[in-house]
Amino acid sequence: MTEDNMKKANGFTLLELLVVLAILGLLYAIVGPQVIKYLSSSKSETAQVQVKNVDAAMKLLRLDAGRYPTTQEGLNALVTQPQGMTNWRGPYLPNASALTDPWGQPYRYANPGKHGEIDIYTYGSDNAEGGDGESKDLGNW
Repeated sequence: MTEDNMKKANGFTLLELLVVLAILGLLYAIVGPQVIKYLSSSKSETAQVQVKNVDAAMKLLRLDAGRYPTTQEGLNALVTQPQGMTNWRGPYLPNASALTDPWGQPYRYANPGKHGEIDIYTYGSDNAEGGDGESKDLGNW
């Protein structure tokens, strides 16, 4: 092989590079929106699972203490013992970070609740009541 042939064999032609770029552009156009859709819905699904976990921990606290925490005692009663709750055997959650939704807002708690005996919920990505999609309110109801 001569030196001129070796120079021609190394590298890619402009046409080959354009074909690869076109294929990558098609993949991005087809797969990109699906990945973004999946990532955005995963926060809602994560919030729903976390609400169920907090609700289960709250039920364990009720079994031990004989009552749910008041609204003023709040969800922190799952991590630190409230005053006057003598039969508390927690912590019922490993740390307070489990009380924060995927959008960085604390989960809300109401006793008595509008939807049941207690309500544990988040307002979603917009942090405002109502909405749909990622802004939908999610709770233990």
